[in-house]
Amino acid sequence: MQRSKLSLLTHGFTAVLITLLAACSSAPVDKTAKMTPEELYADAKDESNNGQYEKAIGLLDKLEVRAAGTPLAQQAQLDKAYLYYKTAEPATALATLERYIKLYPASPAMDYALYLKGVINFNDDLGMFSSITRQDLSERDQKASKDSYQAFQELVNRFPNSRYAEDARQRMNYIVISLARYEIHVARYYYKRGAYLAAANRAQQAINDYRGVPVTEEALYILYKSYDALGMAELRDDAKRVLEENYPNSTFLANGLQEPKGPWWKLW
Repeated sequence: MQRSKLSLLTHGFTAVLITLLAACSSAPVDKTAKMTPEELYADAKDESNNGQYEKAIGLLDKLEVRAAGTPLAQQAQLDKAYLYYKTAEPATALATLERYIKLYPASPAMDYALYLKGVINFNDDLGMFSSITRQDLSERDQKASKDSYQAFQELVNRFPNSRYAEDARQRMNYIVISLARYEIHVARYYYKRGAYLAAANRAQQAINDYRGVPVTEEALYILYKSYDALGMAELRDDAKRVLEENYPNSTFLANGLQEPKGPWWKLW
């Protein structure tokens, strides 16, 4: 009887041991365990070039751990930010860039980091514009475009000869025009709904903040008409005088407000 119990225990232990060994043998093997940081980076680049962004990010994560503090690990952070951007994760991309900028303020690739930060916010802003009908215009936030402008501005101020500087300048011009046009769009929105004080305030803000942009003429006209509707004769006359002096052939004075052709945010 005792021998039978011992046999059962032995068989049970053997079965457990076999199960554990089988589990161990089937555990995933890290094929990158013996790879050098340079080999990891090369593999990550290959995966990225083939559109396998998530695999590339995983490899860059391992590279950062193994080569912490080295220039290659710094490059891995920048590459990850770009790949997060490509996989439609702008928040993670921006967080990665902020960490990079804070950790490596003297990095020779700082101009690229600032440029990428600007581009991510720039494109996020355009995506917001394309869905304009989903949100009340008076509640819309221009934070993305302003953050983009600040990143580009820092780039051109600190690195005026950077290979990214000229493109950054062009994008800055675009942002200024888009912000001004947005303010005018909202001013027109208020004016047509009889909210004349709000319309005047937004038109005045556009005039003060965005001098010399193409929409200044319309801003002055909305200001003039809003003051007229509010019965503020002195301010009305002053706005009309400035409009006539700067735009003697103003189409707005001749034809009034016209609906813009195409989406307000599409500049070209």
